[in-house]
Amino acid sequence: MTIEARKIRLIMQLRRAGISDTEVLSALERIPREAFVPKSFLDQAYENKALPIGQGQTLSQPQVVAIMTQGLKVQKRQKVLEIGTGSGYQAAILSRLCRRVYTIERYRELLEVAEKRFIDLRLHNITTRLGDGWKGWPEQAPFDRIIVTAAPPSIPGKLVDQLGEGGLLVLPVGRSSHDQELLRITRHDDGSLSEESLGLVRFVPLVRGLPDDESGGAGTRAPIAAVNGGGR
Repeated sequence: MTIEARKIRLIMQLRRAGISDTEVLSALERIPREAFVPKSFLDQAYENKALPIGQGQTLSQPQVVAIMTQGLKVQKRQKVLEIGTGSGYQAAILSRLCRRVYTIERYRELLEVAEKRFIDLRLHNITTRLGDGWKGWPEQAPFDRIIVTAAPPSIPGKLVDQLGEGGLLVLPVGRSSHDQELLRITRHDDGSLSEESLGLVRFVPLVRGLPDDESGGAGTRAPIAAVNGGGR
């Protein structure tokens, strides 16, 4: 079966699973998942499964990426923060749906590989940072949407603080991979918050701080457009 045929099969699977947002499905179809998969797993690029990407991290299964993206209700002129760049796949999907994506990763090696992928795919509206996802990106706040692709044991207050009025935060929450729930937090115009469940999930934990060998060089990378002339 060709890659194109496998992609079509996956999109049909996602439709049957309840993914109905045509913009989300279009983004999933336009972004080549095979570009974000390690070479040894290329034959599984369009299987509905999570795949390892190194540093103990995973590329989320397409259905989870689709559920989270659909739940985020992204609009074209919005600014989105992603916590956990990973392979860069989730950021790439979001880049097709919004004005700008800001994405943070704690592992330099993963971030550098993701940045190269963004350049190769000419995704010019993604800005990257090596940093601690628990802290968010206060210099660029407020954000219209925030997505977290690793699971904290509780909702990080600093991320809620960086959510603009009418904003949405989608993240998995749980102390172990066996009790995680995907939540959507809404900040209403009066400042109040509401919470709803989008189902049960399994993610790697959201770790505080940076690895010991990364802590000396954390900082913001240029927007990808400037680099040309960063779901994991």
